[in-house]
Amino acid sequence: MFDSLKEKLEGVFKGLRGKGRLSEEDVKLAMRQVRLSLLEADVNFKVVKDLIGKITERAIGSDVLESLTPGQMVIKIVNEELIELMGSGNEKIKISDKPPTVILLAGLQGAGKTTTAAKLALHLRKQGKKPLLVACDVYRPAAIDQLKTLGAQLSIPVFTIDGELNAVKIAKASLDFAARNLNDIVIVDTAGRLHIDEAMMAEIKDIKSTIRPAETLLVIDALSGQDAVNSAKAFNEAIEIDGLILTKLDGDSRGGAALSVRAIVGKPVKFAAIGEKASDLEPFYPERMVSRILGMGDVLSLIDKVSQEVDEKKARELEDKLRENKGLDYSDYLDQIRQIQKMGSIKDLLAFLPGVDKKALDGANVDENKFVKSEAIILSMTARERENPKLLSFSRKKRIAAGSGTTLQDINSLTKEFEMMNKMMKEFKNNKKFAKKMKGMLR
Repeated sequence: MFDSLKEKLEGVFKGLRGKGRLSEEDVKLAMRQVRLSLLEADVNFKVVKDLIGKITERAIGSDVLESLTPGQMVIKIVNEELIELMGSGNEKIKISDKPPTVILLAGLQGAGKTTTAAKLALHLRKQGKKPLLVACDVYRPAAIDQLKTLGAQLSIPVFTIDGELNAVKIAKASLDFAARNLNDIVIVDTAGRLHIDEAMMAEIKDIKSTIRPAETLLVIDALSGQDAVNSAKAFNEAIEIDGLILTKLDGDSRGGAALSVRAIVGKPVKFAAIGEKASDLEPFYPERMVSRILGMGDVLSLIDKVSQEVDEKKARELEDKLRENKGLDYSDYLDQIRQIQKMGSIKDLLAFLPGVDKKALDGANVDENKFVKSEAIILSMTARERENPKLLSFSRKKRIAAGSGTTLQDINSLTKEFEMMNKMMKEFKNNKKFAKKMKGMLR
């Protein structure tokens, strides 16, 4: 997401950094380029106009023009104003004092409401909640079947009434069901249309007045650009939404909807869907998003991703081994491989880091099958061989290669990497400064 905008802004800022001093004309020329970049990214015209006005006013001040690093000062201002535009921080779901907390999802057909309902349920379950999904799209049987399938895959219950075509009745009945089954979160998936119409709005108004949700969230498709912003405005005027969920951000290289929608609608973006997997729903942090746009990386989101996927029990066991000065074995190594795999592709993880060139990553030869090979090799070892790497003689390696469908070269490469990791871990353990940092992180 934002690849096109990021590339253009990096070009503008590179020119600013190269100048020892900036004049007002330098700033205005740069702002014209920034304005064009934002418009090409499908950011709303009025939003762009207001944003550029604020940045220019601050950037031509004496603090910037007389600074020793004026280019950096301008980038800092752009960073601050973009964050202000999208909101200063993540706004969480409002949890009701008296359960269940009801969340009503609205949006046009094709925005991804049904998939988002399941993703949101999984996200909240990870926080210790017990969600219930409610299928209220009575006009599209495929939507009900889709929600049931997603619920079964994630082991999350789905409430529906077979043969019932009144969405209001289904939504109302779901609250009694949730109370009986101690579901503290109820997520209601409603019907969408290809366009906004009176019947659609009348139905969702009835559902909202009946179930009185703690949150009414609008799901909008980031790929639809200005149409997404316009539909958000119409929904807010009709049913007063509390926030938005942006979907398909992974497929939008422009990202204009994400930058425009809060300024136009006055409601926060609470979540962003950044992939097709059920776990690909992130709380929306404006400052992190801006950091990505300006090429500064997003290390905080990477840390969140790691903390969600890493098995804390296994991490503690690994820490104990290091503390006792025991070397790691191949079972430990396999655990590390599997936890990295859960976090996504290497390219996706590298993209979070500051200074990483997206184009260079696209052209890089990153062997994503390397982990698969390593896993096959380790699984072909006996339990004793995994516990004691020194047992891996030439004849044993030949047997393992045959069993895993790999080559001796692959096995030698794995053993070399394993030995390097063991050596590195021991060095870290002996480094008191590093050990102190690790202890603080694990608290």
